[in-house]
Amino acid sequence: MNNHSPTPAKLPTADDIVGLHDRLLGVAGWPAAPAPMLPGVHPVWIWVETNHRYNSLLWAEEDLARRTTVAAEAIAANKRAIDGYNQARNDATERVDELLLVALGLVDPASARTDAPVSTVPAGARLNSETAGSMADRLSILALKVHAMGVQAGRTDVDEAHRDASRARLARLQQQRADLAGCLDELLADALTGRAYFKVYRQFKMYNDARFNPVLVAERAASGTSNDGSRPR
Repeated sequence: MNNHSPTPAKLPTADDIVGLHDRLLGVAGWPAAPAPMLPGVHPVWIWVETNHRYNSLLWAEEDLARRTTVAAEAIAANKRAIDGYNQARNDATERVDELLLVALGLVDPASARTDAPVSTVPAGARLNSETAGSMADRLSILALKVHAMGVQAGRTDVDEAHRDASRARLARLQQQRADLAGCLDELLADALTGRAYFKVYRQFKMYNDARFNPVLVAERAASGTSNDGSRPR
């Protein structure tokens, strides 16, 4: 991995992110284990890799969850793993946004990880509804789609019609990725010059939180345990 150091003078580019995504998909043993980081690499790259890693694990688990010849318990395990990977993917997306906003000077660093980051956005900047982190997340998913469709286009156990359809879809996916990459570069350039900004949007996945999921709250109440899993004294 390249030793990128995003600062207001050197932000990551979409090409950097796309290149990382594609390289990681070719690394043996990944995503089962995180990719090694070079000493001194800016933390944003660790979280871009983490987001892509959990998207990749999620992709594989979604395939497994569609099996029709295994016990229901196996599918339930897949679904629970999907929940965990999706939470980790969203957490990594938020970290990418936090670190980029700090690098851009658009948020108070001490508050960046709180539920209410303190904005330092210049007056007159436009708010972009999609964050840079969410764009990186979408680029990760598109990398997975491009990779998978490329495999389909090269299969030798299917007819030419299947390969032709796959090549057409691959070209469309590559165009979609190029379009999104251009939008990400434009957002970061505008944010750097004070014309635009984005925020950290907390996902608050309530279904994964025993304190807020009403079904889990009811289960714990029925079993006589508190929301954190302990039994009241």
